[in-house]
Amino acid sequence: MAIREILEAPDPRLKTVSDPVETFDDDLKKLAEDMFETMYDAHGIGLAAIQVGEPVRLLVIDLQEEDPDAEPVPCDHDGHAHTHQPVINDPRVFVNPEILDPSEEMKAYQEGCLSVPEIFADVDRPARCRVRYQDLDGNPHEEEMDGMLAVCIQHEMDHLNGILFIDHLSRLKRNMALKKLKKMREAA
Repeated sequence: MAIREILEAPDPRLKTVSDPVETFDDDLKKLAEDMFETMYDAHGIGLAAIQVGEPVRLLVIDLQEEDPDAEPVPCDHDGHAHTHQPVINDPRVFVNPEILDPSEEMKAYQEGCLSVPEIFADVDRPARCRVRYQDLDGNPHEEEMDGMLAVCIQHEMDHLNGILFIDHLSRLKRNMALKKLKKMREAA
């Protein structure tokens, strides 16, 4: 496994429409493993292959919910002793995903993106959707999704079509976000 570089806006590769996966092999499994490692390293909950420069219809999601029933665990990962709730990992892989029957009911969520770091904005998306996808072995699946999983899958699927979450914003808000991102890069 390897941590890969995450492409950041305005990198033109992020506007690429990704190709369907046709070969389900060890290279695809390795790419998915690298994507999980990259996503966890960047503290994200979803990542599309194009974000690491691979224009294929593959995405990974792990909502990483805290386990409310677990005892807090001592931790000093950042050099400071403190406790945190253990996390329940639920890594999910979606190959060639398609959204079917999005609900007419819309819901706004504040979204962020590893390719647009430090920028957050409310985006309206269908509250529920049915998703057809394949797993890493090519087996077909279909699943109803709602809540954060529905938001995350729609956000990541946008990447597969060359769309960033800021593309859902007004031109003014999008330009402000890109200007803020440019200033942050210049300051670093």
